Amino acid sequence: MSDLAYLSATSIARMIKRREISSREAVDYFLARVASLDKPINSVVTIDPERARAEADAADTALARGEARGALHGVPMTIKDSFQTAGMRTTSGAPELARFIPQEDAWPVARLRAAGAVIFGKTNLPIYAGDIQSYNQVFGTTNNPHDLSRTPGGSSGGAAAALACGFTPLELGSDIGGSIRVPAHMSGVAGHKPSYGIVPAHGQIPGPPGTLTLADLAVAGPMARTVEDLKLALGIMSGPDRWNHPAWRLKLPAPRRRRLKEYRIAAWLDDPACAVEPGVTELLENAVSALASGGARIDFDARPAFTLAKVADTFFALLQAALSGGVPAERLDEYAAETGDSPAAQSRRQTAMRHRNWLSYNERRLQMRKRWEEFFTDWDAILLPVMPCGAIPHDHSEPMASRTVSVGGETRPYWNLTTWMAPAGACYLPATVVPVGKLKDGLPIGIQIVGPYLHDHTTLALAGHLLAILGRCPQPPGF
Repeated sequence: MSDLAYLSATSIARMIKRREISSREAVDYFLARVASLDKPINSVVTIDPERARAEADAADTALARGEARGALHGVPMTIKDSFQTAGMRTTSGAPELARFIPQEDAWPVARLRAAGAVIFGKTNLPIYAGDIQSYNQVFGTTNNPHDLSRTPGGSSGGAAAALACGFTPLELGSDIGGSIRVPAHMSGVAGHKPSYGIVPAHGQIPGPPGTLTLADLAVAGPMARTVEDLKLALGIMSGPDRWNHPAWRLKLPAPRRRRLKEYRIAAWLDDPACAVEPGVTELLENAVSALASGGARIDFDARPAFTLAKVADTFFALLQAALSGGVPAERLDEYAAETGDSPAAQSRRQTAMRHRNWLSYNERRLQMRKRWEEFFTDWDAILLPVMPCGAIPHDHSEPMASRTVSVGGETRPYWNLTTWMAPAGACYLPATVVPVGKLKDGLPIGIQIVGPYLHDHTTLALAGHLLAILGRCPQPPGF
């Protein structure tokens, strides 16, 4: 089983069902791989080997009777530590939850288990999934397997690193401000941010355990090394939430086109609001050229009827409002009175915005959603950068909003790195990220494929075409 590490979840499921390997052998393989290779990475931070082996044995026994639970029968996988896992520690990186053991699974976790997945571990993240780096006081720092001095991204950074290292074939991530897309880009794996509302995320922390609110902008979605696995996991996890399941049903549209040469694709690869480093631009342009060589129609000038700066301003305001539930009420007046134009001051004012201000931003969002609808009558998808650069060096300085980063020799505010998250994030659109190559320093770079609302299968199909041309996700040195 020397090649098991970089097989897809779909392939492992097929091998288990054909009795070419047992679920127990697969579980033991990944447990041993994590034990021998994860120490310098620190991606898988909670492991329950006894339970995983027992569940694998039960899966093998069921299969011997001719019974298979679902498409992931007996397949080992890990879960981002913000999602509650019944009987397995879930901390969301918070010291106050260091010993918290949930009594029930988060909804997407439950659906993965119902499909037969064997969850053997949890992966690291920033405290309460609130950063684009992955470190916390409970488990420490997760390193990027392509360069240990850099972050694998966040908040699903442990998930992305574990996938890159071949510690798991499949992961469950979450994304409110880029937490699937950014680590997929930094670590060189595939990730899908679903259309808002199609994957119920009940049971994720934050908010506190037991919270029933599904936060604005926030989604749960799959991370993997193949588009085939992204599609499989999305199909398993998507569907009605706890309020709508008696009547609500989901049937996502098929991909808009059957063949690559039928696709009409816009490419928005740079912008003054978040200029992209030349090396990144070169890789993105190469990816677009690959699609054009396959016959796709490409337009580098087509844009929705708003600017990147406008949608980013709306996105960051809505994001701060969505995250404001964790701010003590007594601090809100202080935040509202904050003056100055620093990123930290702006962030605090947006966190404390009044509801009437939120309504104004929401209307702006809806107007931009309408502009997207109009845009996608002519175009099937749009290609965007994920970030203006590759993975950044570790920086745990506080306050977070006062951090800076170097992009192409220019010093920028920390959160400028997530500007390209705004067009899809603010407007609830699906976005698939796949790697398109490496910079000269070996850091992987991803591209963001964005499509119309609920047309998740279109972005996934294009991602599949692109990976088929460019090759699989990069394997870090030493793994």
